[in-house]
Amino acid sequence: MAYTYRCKDYPGMEACPGSFTAESAEEVMKHVELHAKSAHGEDPSQWSQDDRKQLEEMLIAS
Repeated sequence: MAYTYRCKDYPGMEACPGSFTAESAEEVMKHVELHAKSAHGEDPSQWSQDDRKQLEEMLIAS
């Protein structure tokens, strides 16, 4: 089963066109971390467990 994350679904990121699909949730999260760092200047190592949980809950199984 594939998983998709759309950055525009995250509150405050409605204008971001970033979207990632991969075969596993873990792979999608790696793409999300790279995107957050390069496109939004975030440091994923600083995300709280609640932040990560919110992101994981936003993954769409397809």
